[in-house]
Amino acid sequence: MRELMEQFEVSGTAPQKSLPLNWNIAPTNPIYIIRGTSPDLATVSWGLIAPWLKNVQEAKNSQSRAINARSESIFEKPTFREAFRTTRCLIPATGYYEWATTLGKYRPKQPFYICAKDDKQLSIAGIWSSWVAPSGEIIETASIITQEAQGELEAIHSRMPVFMPVDRWKQWLDPKENNVEHLKSLMVVENPDSLVRARPVSSAVNSVAHNGKELTQETPLGEPETLF
Repeated sequence: MRELMEQFEVSGTAPQKSLPLNWNIAPTNPIYIIRGTSPDLATVSWGLIAPWLKNVQEAKNSQSRAINARSESIFEKPTFREAFRTTRCLIPATGYYEWATTLGKYRPKQPFYICAKDDKQLSIAGIWSSWVAPSGEIIETASIITQEAQGELEAIHSRMPVFMPVDRWKQWLDPKENNVEHLKSLMVVENPDSLVRARPVSSAVNSVAHNGKELTQETPLGEPETLF
């Protein structure tokens, strides 16, 4: 956690305990976010809970459908639009997994591990929100913002996270910055795929029962599949 705080220049509050290492995060699992102008480091549950939900079970079940928010529509979707205007965050990640969907170059469903070329934590644009349960319990949740894939990543999957450059962090985290057009412009980054590298990994990652750094190790690709 100390390295994370140094990279993101956290000067505000931070959790008392570090999250355990998790190499195969599932919806509702706890994740770190960077938020506020201080900024603060916090832990939240992955998958935004819509503000109008009233039932705890319904709210938690909904999280798996809201782990990602599309940059093209986040500012107008009821689940995400208020958080986009007022409670944005950065979601640090050592890397993430994506599964090939392009028939021809890679075997369909071939998993890839994608991480920063400089081996630092990726800085992913996100939003967070607080949901109050009927019991009064406050549950904080977050979603990753995605965009159309670009460059080499497009050959793997049609979507990719929105990576947020360090010189935009202050504006992105400022809750007073609520001009939608300006916020949309902050998510436009030239050649975002140049920041990362991808390597094929074992299909063991398909099950959350498997969890360990070995999931990120490169594995040989099989023969490419084509339509002919």
